Amino acid sequence: MRIAVTGSIATDHLMTFPGRIVDQLIPGRLDQVSLSFLADDLEIRRGGVAANISYGLGGLGLDPVLVGAVGSDFGEYEVWLKEHGVDTGAVHVSARRQTARFVCLTDQDANQIAAFYAGAMTEARDIDLGRLDPLPGLVVVAPDDPEAMLRHTARCRALGIPFAADPSQQLARLDGHQARTLLTGARLLFTNEYEATLLLERTGWSRDDVLHQAGAWITTLGADGVRIETAGHPALTVPAVAGVRTADPTGAGDAFRAGFLAALAWDLDSPHAARLGCALASLALAEVGSQVYTPDPARLTAVITETYGTAAAETIAAHLGGAPCRR
Repeated sequence: MRIAVTGSIATDHLMTFPGRIVDQLIPGRLDQVSLSFLADDLEIRRGGVAANISYGLGGLGLDPVLVGAVGSDFGEYEVWLKEHGVDTGAVHVSARRQTARFVCLTDQDANQIAAFYAGAMTEARDIDLGRLDPLPGLVVVAPDDPEAMLRHTARCRALGIPFAADPSQQLARLDGHQARTLLTGARLLFTNEYEATLLLERTGWSRDDVLHQAGAWITTLGADGVRIETAGHPALTVPAVAGVRTADPTGAGDAFRAGFLAALAWDLDSPHAARLGCALASLALAEVGSQVYTPDPARLTAVITETYGTAAAETIAAHLGGAPCRR
């Protein structure tokens, strides 16, 4: 199954703060906030949700189609993605705007404050998924220009293409009608725990309502693992990989999605998909930057064996054998 990943393509500016962000917040004064944090270091990395997911899929041996909008400064980044197994033929290059920028400050507790400049991403709404040839077997609708996200889901429904809804950070920009429209009919829904609560508030739906609209709801729970919910069945929790040294949490959720989606493309079940996703996320967590980790089959197999047992590792490793070890 070929997967098209729509969403942001960006340059990440990652900074670290040696203290705790919450210690700088004054109770009773949150209506007037003026804060400046002295960062210890700055890392400039390749990022963007769609590009990060595509990088992970490419590293696992799939041939993902990246769909998004960039500026004329994309050349070097495009070469990098192609070298790591990503098809960039559907990327729109703006003649007027630069590639999006993500600026993020991470404190000692892995809490983050971030800002995102859309730039060329605003032109993603002009991309028509119907022009992809051949049409993909699954489309991931990741955070992007909100109009683009809504257009992509509408085109998927019209063309009969299964899609995964991954609203993530853009939930803050979507109103109730838009949020409901985005996930209606989705084969998969991805959120983290905070986003899950926000999605219920934004849509006005109950958890059961959401499950009747989306085929499966996958919620990442940080160190507590992943919750998988489907209508009419008890929720299933898959534990995270324990003892991971967290160098930078940015992009770990994208790595999880790449692993989960790759496993589904190999016709593995959701628990195995979550295990591969967690294993890949553990590699991403140990690196600074979203596209620095290497999805090495031997290392992934070792992580899965230690965390989930030999049987799970053997099932997943049978597919990892075809994954190239790109650096």
